[in-house]
Amino acid sequence: MGRTIADMYLDFYGLAEPPFHVTPDPRFMCWTAHHRDGLDHLLYGIRERKGFIEITGEVGTGKTTLCRACLTELEEEVDTALVLNPLLSPLELLQAIVHDFGLEPLVDHNSWAHVQRLNQYLLEQNERGRNVVVFIDEAQNLSAAAMEQVRLLSNLETDREKLVQIVLCGQPELSDRLRDPTLRQLRQRIAVRYRLGPLDEKDTARYIGHRLGVAAQPGRAPGVRFSESALWMIYAHAKGCPRLINAVADHALLAGYVEGRRLINDHCVRRGLAQLEGEAS
Repeated sequence: MGRTIADMYLDFYGLAEPPFHVTPDPRFMCWTAHHRDGLDHLLYGIRERKGFIEITGEVGTGKTTLCRACLTELEEEVDTALVLNPLLSPLELLQAIVHDFGLEPLVDHNSWAHVQRLNQYLLEQNERGRNVVVFIDEAQNLSAAAMEQVRLLSNLETDREKLVQIVLCGQPELSDRLRDPTLRQLRQRIAVRYRLGPLDEKDTARYIGHRLGVAAQPGRAPGVRFSESALWMIYAHAKGCPRLINAVADHALLAGYVEGRRLINDHCVRRGLAQLEGEAS
């Protein structure tokens, strides 16, 4: 097979992999003060068995990546289930959690049987000294019935501690939903809250440099850098949103490759933005 433009783009810049892909890979996590605070809140809530933890942020601010980094940090300490699709009925939500814990699927298709199976599993893990965490991503999309099922899961506890920690991760609408009077019992149980903010201009530059460094070929520095004017332009357009930073920086690199540039300047960023707007139109 012939080489693709992506292969040539990487070789030209001395990169082993694309630096600005949008999948939530913890290796590319750039630990800004916001993200470090967010991780500290997560770890505290989980390790201290606080029950409910709420993490919110605008679209593309790195919530999912933060949760995956937390999973990596805790993988030797806890058993985890990750629910990525919250558009589930209460029974489907329980089935997804049972499945993600690696438990045998139940023949009984009712919520009570699944709660009993989960309770048994949680007690077994507690006897082994293990903590258990359920992460629910995009939790603002949970139905009212599924939210109530999540609240009921928090009733699984001993006299001394919560058997399961539940992380609700979502957009700011999650906080709005939890202020609904019908969800006050759930809201009152949330012991740890944190809202991720956007990157500032300095963090945007660090973020881009960090991702280039991670993506560089082993033993080599990346063969590309961004000018100060290019970094400012990316920050001004993306307004500190990592997902938008990735999109603009990726297209700016492609524009630089086409022109044979290893210093990405504001001209490359303008071309990248034009390509993005053309794709969006």
